[in-house]
Amino acid sequence: MRRLLSLLLFSFALGAQPTAIVIRGARVVDGTGAPAREATVVIRGSRIEAVATNADVPAGARVIDATGQTLLPGLFDLHTHLSASAANGVPGDWGKNLKAYLASGVTTVNDYATYGEMFAPMRQLLKSGATPGPHVNMAVRMSTPGGHGTEAGWGDFMTLIAATPAQAHAQMKIALAYKPDLIKVFTDGWRYGSAPNLSSMNLETLAAIVEDAHAANVKVVTHTVTLEGAKIAARAGVDILVHGIGDADVDTELIDLMKAKHTAYVSTLAVYEYKAGGPPAAKLATLLDPGSRATLRPQASTAPMPPERAARWKHLTGNVERLFAAGIPVGAGTDAGMPGTYHGYASLRELELLVESGLSPLAAIAAATGESARAVGVDGDRGTVAAGKAADLVLVDGRPDERIADIEKTRRVFLGGVEVALPDLEKAIQSPEMTALPAHSVDALVDDMERTDGRTRLGTLRVNGTDAGVDHSQMIFLPVVRSGHDHAMLVTAAMAAKDAPFVRLELPLTPGGIELADVSRYAGVTFEVRGEGEGRLVVGSYHLRNADAYGAPFVMGAEWKTVKIPFAELRRKAGTGVWDGKDGRSLCFDLSAAASASAWMELDNVRFY
Repeated sequence: MRRLLSLLLFSFALGAQPTAIVIRGARVVDGTGAPAREATVVIRGSRIEAVATNADVPAGARVIDATGQTLLPGLFDLHTHLSASAANGVPGDWGKNLKAYLASGVTTVNDYATYGEMFAPMRQLLKSGATPGPHVNMAVRMSTPGGHGTEAGWGDFMTLIAATPAQAHAQMKIALAYKPDLIKVFTDGWRYGSAPNLSSMNLETLAAIVEDAHAANVKVVTHTVTLEGAKIAARAGVDILVHGIGDADVDTELIDLMKAKHTAYVSTLAVYEYKAGGPPAAKLATLLDPGSRATLRPQASTAPMPPERAARWKHLTGNVERLFAAGIPVGAGTDAGMPGTYHGYASLRELELLVESGLSPLAAIAAATGESARAVGVDGDRGTVAAGKAADLVLVDGRPDERIADIEKTRRVFLGGVEVALPDLEKAIQSPEMTALPAHSVDALVDDMERTDGRTRLGTLRVNGTDAGVDHSQMIFLPVVRSGHDHAMLVTAAMAAKDAPFVRLELPLTPGGIELADVSRYAGVTFEVRGEGEGRLVVGSYHLRNADAYGAPFVMGAEWKTVKIPFAELRRKAGTGVWDGKDGRSLCFDLSAAASASAWMELDNVRFY
């Protein structure tokens, strides 16, 4: 009886095993820098089971004949802004951007366009498969007062500020509570000679950030663009210098520091490349929606690269080669999402630019696979083609280890052992419709300002915003007693000395403003307000850029008043139409006044009606 039970259990275990996939006949470039070899790769479930010249083919396996193709580990891009559009005037589509990476064979990315409240909803969408995409490492951003990363007007929560070690330790408590995959620090304020420099982070403050991050087993990457800034970052012990040193040639002092601290280097050449325009590459054309494609310049510019850019480009490309030759680990990243640096395609272009900078095609592939995996600490799981590793793989036509241009010839992509349907991805990307995201009904009461944890009645974190620039307007917002135990939200502002200054209190309708709020069952928004200044309600919605969002002005004075704004009265600044209420992300209350003036507003009982 016991033997029969054992046989039954053994048979059940065999039956429960997932169907194997066998890739046969491919040249395997394993991501370690070793030369290509022909091998059979067996995938079982989400892992690679075997890599061998004569690996056994399991019974019932799906066999892929990859003759004439090269099998690589899934590629990495260690610098992206996933929610941003690389095309001017086109709303960012997170779902399409994720698909563009998979369609390019990129299976792991670092995202630097996030703050902590976004992590949970983004991770859930990726985990559930509702939004297909690569592995995404999400970062908390940190900078200095007046530093890079603070000038977009996104407020205090998008980029945490630290000027001293004590302040850094305090901010890191906030950052680490969100369990980030990375800490991104804007340490270097050089603006390439095209604008006044911003502030830079001192060694002591950066070292405090690194200390806390490493104690939590979290990697630290930096925005570092100068030689002296790189030395500070390396001394502080950061894990990856990102963006590339563009003001000088690297020297032996920096090389010695990076070796001692085991610091890797990522030069985002794709964002710095001089883009002359002209017909898009065949691969790029498959990764753009109609709106983005329409922004491309059809004819190449004949204007030469400006001298200051040419000098910086010479430093950038030369420094990649020098650091690689010195034995410094070189990874791959792009800054995709910045203008003209397109998601997915830029990751492939980066490899071509690494080769143009002096790396061999084989070394460039290793930079975008094994070296990048090691830099972010996931090399035990993925980044190379080896038994036991995650089956994140890409098959390309040709020999990219000999002709790097073949890297654009993506044939098949596997993520966790599952083949991605490339035609479906490309069709979704090229659709004129934005990616569908989950939409939820929300309660009528958005915020009565009574919660003491900084959150609305919907459970979302109140955040702020301002006009753009390091000289942006300043604001403080905090709950104050209105009467008895009743509270209101006080916003005080010192307006910047510029045209059209403003500050903003933003009430997200869903956590992090990622998924959507369907408020179409309501007719409008009502709230109680008083203050001195000009008020405007702005609805953050999915399908429009913030610059053209639906909004309506409201008048306030010294006495409390109730304001009711029907959805039908909301207007866009440039476009037309009526908001349908189905894609809400936030309610924003803007306060504006004359340049250099002061203004204030008290707000209470925000609800839909």
